[in-house]
Amino acid sequence: MIKGRYDRIFDIVNYLIMIAVCAIVVIPLIFILANSFSSPDLVYFGEVRLIPKGFTLATYKQVITYDDYAILNGFKNTIIYTFFGTLISMTLTFLAAYPLSRKDLKGRGLFMTLFVITMFFNGGLIPTFLVVKSLGLYNRMLGVILPGALSVYNMIIVRTYMQSSIPYELQEAAMIDGCSNFRLFLVIILPLCKPMIAIMVLFYAVGYWNSYYNALIYLQDEAREPIQIVLRRLFSQTKSGGLSTGNTSTSGTELAKQAEAMQYAVIVVAMAPILCIYPFLSKYFERGLMVGSLKG
Repeated sequence: MIKGRYDRIFDIVNYLIMIAVCAIVVIPLIFILANSFSSPDLVYFGEVRLIPKGFTLATYKQVITYDDYAILNGFKNTIIYTFFGTLISMTLTFLAAYPLSRKDLKGRGLFMTLFVITMFFNGGLIPTFLVVKSLGLYNRMLGVILPGALSVYNMIIVRTYMQSSIPYELQEAAMIDGCSNFRLFLVIILPLCKPMIAIMVLFYAVGYWNSYYNALIYLQDEAREPIQIVLRRLFSQTKSGGLSTGNTSTSGTELAKQAEAMQYAVIVVAMAPILCIYPFLSKYFERGLMVGSLKG
């Protein structure tokens, strides 16, 4: 097919827009990465652009050894929150979405309405805090995971995927052959939901990895803090000048230089794991994001 002049102009404009958007996203990441590996002196005076100058790993060493290896402990806690939180959220999401996708579920509209109401109305911070505390979840890891374990929005997406991508006749045929609902869900529905499982794992894992609000409200013990809270405390100290290197001979100017460089290293430490995981699941993004527009 031969493209006309206006089609070629349209393609050129599209490519230019995509290149501009990619530059807007990628250049800041490269800038942060370059500064995190550069000499604190050069970073402090703004001499680093997109290529590291005075390459050093000393800044990352300071970040990792900060506050008796609080960063490593935060990583451990965040991995625990992310793994078990994603597992619990995936279980609740698919167990709720499957029956709501079935045409033979009585009261399906009522249940769906109750779920949707929770997207717009909630009890507020203080009542939620009192509930969490009365359940004995305050200052416990489950107190960080359970209050937001089920995303109604994600559940609706999964339900829509099941309705639009899995023929109901297939489920009826399995039921006629004597397949129970539980076996139908495990043997037929879940294997056909692999793209949606991948995208939901990514959504929930990124959410738990970046989450800090529940930990900020429901945790008191620093030993249970996730990486985001630890980085928040470190970042606050670098901004306020309260950062300490343990060396009494370090001048205020040197501390300011180290703090400036550490801010970039902190950002890299926080986002690196997700950036490494994303490429392996990115192919499911388009299918997962478009499913909600197929059928309500």
